[in-house]
Amino acid sequence: MNMNSRILLVEDDKNLAASLSKGLVEAGYVCIVAGTVSETKSLLYDEPPALVLLDMGLPDGDGSELLHFIRETNAELPVIITTARSGVSDRVGGLEGGADDYLVKPYAFEELLARIRIQLRHSDRVRLQRAVGDLTIDLPSRNASRAGRLLDLTPREFDLLAYLVSLRGEVATRQMLQEHVWNVRSAMASMANVIDVHISRLRQKLEVPGEAPLLHTVRGVGFVLKEDV
Repeated sequence: MNMNSRILLVEDDKNLAASLSKGLVEAGYVCIVAGTVSETKSLLYDEPPALVLLDMGLPDGDGSELLHFIRETNAELPVIITTARSGVSDRVGGLEGGADDYLVKPYAFEELLARIRIQLRHSDRVRLQRAVGDLTIDLPSRNASRAGRLLDLTPREFDLLAYLVSLRGEVATRQMLQEHVWNVRSAMASMANVIDVHISRLRQKLEVPGEAPLLHTVRGVGFVLKEDV
């Protein structure tokens, strides 16, 4: 199955969800429907989508809280807010909160499809190559280089670097790294030491003498990859 076709529709109106899901499937997408915040979080872990269509009014929480959760766990997952909230402050708040697009109900289904295509095209380009300063990583080849110097990374070190880059300068906690790089959900005391060792090795390969620091430790919080502190 092409993961780029998987759309997570977060909508608690069952009739609207059924109609949208039918239309998306007919347009060639795989549509997964969630009606609550808790269900959405579970699906984000179990079946990572290529894009999220997010309603803001959900029975067990507000969509803005869910948007924050998505951005904390997957900074590059495209999110289009679809809501009846049409005020300027609502739109600005949604976009500044991390949404990639904002569509007010009722809307034309053809417009929704166009916006989905735009976001997926952009997401494809972002996924293929990412950069922070003079550091560039290429996901298909799993290569990383800094100022033209190819980095000799282990598979785990590359995964760790790719995840830190995907957060776009946001701090990654050890819990986030444990879940998204090591794919370990349960609490394990030993994981903190494992993560710290890998961070140390990655930092040594990233920052040879004469190069500015990129990988920073935020004391008591976690780690962040960016050009300056």
